[in-house]
Amino acid sequence: MTQHKYDYDYFVIGGGSGGVRSARIAAGHGAKVGLAEGKYLGGTCVNVGCVPKKLFAYASDYHAMFEDAKGYGWSAEKPTFDWHTLIQNKDNEINRLNGIYQNMLENSGVEVFKEFATFIDDHTLQVGDQKITADKILIAVGGEPRRPDYEGAEHAIVSDDAFYLETLPKSVVIEGAGYIAVEFAHIFHGMGVETTIIYRKNTILNGFDIDIREFLTAEMEKQGINILLETNITKIGDNNGQKIVQTDKNGEILCDLVFSAIGRVPNVEKLGLSKTDVQHKENGQIIVNDRYQTNIDHIYAVGDVTNRVNLTPVAIAEGHWLADHLFKQSEGRKIVGYNDIPTAVFSNPNIATVGLTEEQARKQGHEIDIYKSNFKPMRHTLSGRDERALMKLIVDKKTDRVLGVHMCGADSPEIMQGIGIAMQCGATKADFDRTIGIHPTSAEEFVTMRTPVKA
Repeated sequence: MTQHKYDYDYFVIGGGSGGVRSARIAAGHGAKVGLAEGKYLGGTCVNVGCVPKKLFAYASDYHAMFEDAKGYGWSAEKPTFDWHTLIQNKDNEINRLNGIYQNMLENSGVEVFKEFATFIDDHTLQVGDQKITADKILIAVGGEPRRPDYEGAEHAIVSDDAFYLETLPKSVVIEGAGYIAVEFAHIFHGMGVETTIIYRKNTILNGFDIDIREFLTAEMEKQGINILLETNITKIGDNNGQKIVQTDKNGEILCDLVFSAIGRVPNVEKLGLSKTDVQHKENGQIIVNDRYQTNIDHIYAVGDVTNRVNLTPVAIAEGHWLADHLFKQSEGRKIVGYNDIPTAVFSNPNIATVGLTEEQARKQGHEIDIYKSNFKPMRHTLSGRDERALMKLIVDKKTDRVLGVHMCGADSPEIMQGIGIAMQCGATKADFDRTIGIHPTSAEEFVTMRTPVKA
């Protein structure tokens, strides 16, 4: 396996979830592996993504929990929230995880370089002050927030910045309405921040099932989140720290913070791709085949830099498969499946989904039945909170196969993981119907819906 012509059998650029997994597995198969990460081990997910964002969402949820407890007989003084305590505890947890990633790599025999890696040619990288050669190279540098370009855009922050704010604002304008935008609307609003969403289209969460999108919009507006649709920011001004947001509806909004969440782009700026013949799109997206191979035979890419299914567990699965494929010589190993991938949005209420939306199912030509349940969760019969949950099944009429499952409600991500397994097994509506529900739970609604609401 060892190629004496090169310094490494396998060199991984990027220490995020996909790169770390691929490096570890390759080293476990006996390859000589190096990995370069110039920012932080764990990548976006651990440092400025899934992990701290979920911790912030938990913090936000406590606000409502304190209020809901009164209906169950609990009374206490009005709770107060300290932003600095949350930031410190979050930082401690992230530092702990960084250390775990470092130890995992070192214990696997991977040599870690805390430097950025830049291509010199197709087999050679500049890593800090060293030139390193590798037989095979993996690009796993992930993505980064796209920044706006209108006048005054420098006065807006992006998601990377939100985890390090020195103070919690009293008011925020969030530009965008994708999953990052609605999750941070939940976070800020739950912490007592006056929150406004501005979005250029007519419904939030583009790409999600329309019933879920409209349901979450109504729930957020009930909570007091202001949602301005079909509106664009045209300029941001700054007056001694207070932001002046101008829109194309001739409106002007004053706030303490503008948070731009208008998408993410592949993080390729420092790679030096111009020194190689690796094909990529204008936005930096690296083009790969179904084996994560670029047009250069020995250069590969996985995860968000390929801009396909930008989810941490997908990047991990891709990196693992690639290492097995390259160094275990296990021909015929099943490639990563991209159908029926469960996903979640940690909005309030949470969203979880797997499979096709109603729009996708119809577009693909399926004749479908739709089952829906819209109800007040049992928790709120005593809490008094005006919050509902929505569940939806999309079923192929001809085969009875469940094509899509969607939920907006508390704990929906925990519920959807198990349904994702059923979908991988080809579950039919009859399979759902003969499954005994767990009572009393919200989840049992998925196995008690009997009458289609529309076809």
